Amino acid sequence: MSTDRPLVIIVDDDPSMRMSIESLLRSVGHAVQSFASTQEFMQGAQLDAPGCLVLDIRLPGRSGLEFQRELASREVELPIVFITGHGDVPMSVAAMKAGAIEFLTKPFRDQDLLDAVHRGLELDSQRRSEAAMLAELSQRRETLTPREREVMALVVAGRLNKQIAAELDLSEATVKVHRAQVMRKMEAKSLPDLVRFADSLALDTTRS
Repeated sequence: MSTDRPLVIIVDDDPSMRMSIESLLRSVGHAVQSFASTQEFMQGAQLDAPGCLVLDIRLPGRSGLEFQRELASREVELPIVFITGHGDVPMSVAAMKAGAIEFLTKPFRDQDLLDAVHRGLELDSQRRSEAAMLAELSQRRETLTPREREVMALVVAGRLNKQIAAELDLSEATVKVHRAQVMRKMEAKSLPDLVRFADSLALDTTRS
């Protein structure tokens, strides 16, 4: 199955529930793949494919909550919509704190599930777009020379050319050349663009 099209994955050990959810999602045009257990999912799913996961919280073997933690440990970032016939408040709180986007108790309204899946797909698309942009920014930064990186850091910190020149013991003309190279290589059309790019790269560094 193509990884270009978002995929809604269902993991539920109840065959009738799997078929019902699959039919509902296909009826509105979603690509769907379903599994009876987390083991089947791990063996047959493309973990890096775009999409979201509809996960029963009570399953044979590992619970949905345990599986949520396992996916997080493997850095699988699929948005999760939990469904359950036996939910309680502590369970739903634990799921949401761990990053689930919705916790639906059976029987739930079709529209509630569709809304949750739609939100999950949007969040996954946004995350992937941001990751792709960050990767592109990182590649651009790698093209900078060490001196250009120093100039960039001072530019985004708000230093004027003459201040940068004094701090790096360069001429203003040389600073202007480096600054122009930084703007060109980072593909920044303005100083606010460059500041935003630098902020994104710095935030990614703090997360890693």
